[in-house]
Amino acid sequence: MSAEDTRPVRASEQLDWEKLADYLRRELKLDGEMTVAQFPGGHSNLTYDIRFGNSELVLRRPPFGPVPPRAHDMAREYRVLTAVHPHFPLAPKPYLLCEDTSIIGSVFYVMERRRGLVIRTEEPRGFDEAMRARVSAGVVGTLSNLHAIDIAAHSLDTLGRPAGFVARQIRGWTERWHGSKTSEVPDMEWLARWLDERIPDDPPRPALVHGDYKLDNVMLDPADPSRLVGVFDWEMSAIGDPLVDVGILLCYWVHALPEVTGLPGWFTREEILARYGCESSEIAVYEVFAVFKLAVVIQQIYARFVRGQTDDPRFAPLGERVAMLAAIGRGLAR
Repeated sequence: MSAEDTRPVRASEQLDWEKLADYLRRELKLDGEMTVAQFPGGHSNLTYDIRFGNSELVLRRPPFGPVPPRAHDMAREYRVLTAVHPHFPLAPKPYLLCEDTSIIGSVFYVMERRRGLVIRTEEPRGFDEAMRARVSAGVVGTLSNLHAIDIAAHSLDTLGRPAGFVARQIRGWTERWHGSKTSEVPDMEWLARWLDERIPDDPPRPALVHGDYKLDNVMLDPADPSRLVGVFDWEMSAIGDPLVDVGILLCYWVHALPEVTGLPGWFTREEILARYGCESSEIAVYEVFAVFKLAVVIQQIYARFVRGQTDDPRFAPLGERVAMLAAIGRGLAR
């Protein structure tokens, strides 16, 4: 990200800045006045840009209001980054975990600031077909590199239980759907049943799974956009079936961001699978699950808006998006 990627903090997401500044000065030995901006991307966890003179940090905390059980676990995300960063340097280095909720009203952590390009709803100027293909290859290749990490050799197998991982994912996200729905969406109920009947076997080699690997969770080098300089949002990371990440990448790439990745040069679905090295027949359940999961994530955010837990106007139309994704998922499952 660059300085232009931050905005003034939204009125409803202000924190106790004085108490936070005192805490960070004390714990991280910082000096001077603190200035704050907010990263506007994302609809879930809140991310702030914190500066003390030339020192710049990134603070992450959960959204305001009640959150689903086990969701938005900042302490876990901090511990994942602590374990992963030495072996996968694209994961930002974490500096500090604060579990004292009296500071800003929630658990939070602070990590290093990375700078580069993040593609959200439009690509940078000057991208041509060749650059799009190179960036596509870099994004997919980085995912392959992540999955190739020897989790046993680096003691990363302590980050999760690989046995039954996909089954827990499908049933856990089905429970989250039932806990967050604000109206009946028959396609979502149908998808939940379809997935439960098709849980795949455990993979022969479990891997470090990012859990939310998509184009706007990676940062590109402005000098060479085909080279990644950061991979963010490790909240859902675990040890399990790596094809879950491939399904998630396809979900966002093909179904959620076509205005960008549908342009000539960006990898097609088939090219992503070929570059990663898996067959289309292997991925169907994982792709449908990813669409279902995204619909649940959006529903959880929409439910917070409907229930008056946030006044962010971006959330008002999300109910329609849930229904759209559910229809896409059912189409893929046929």
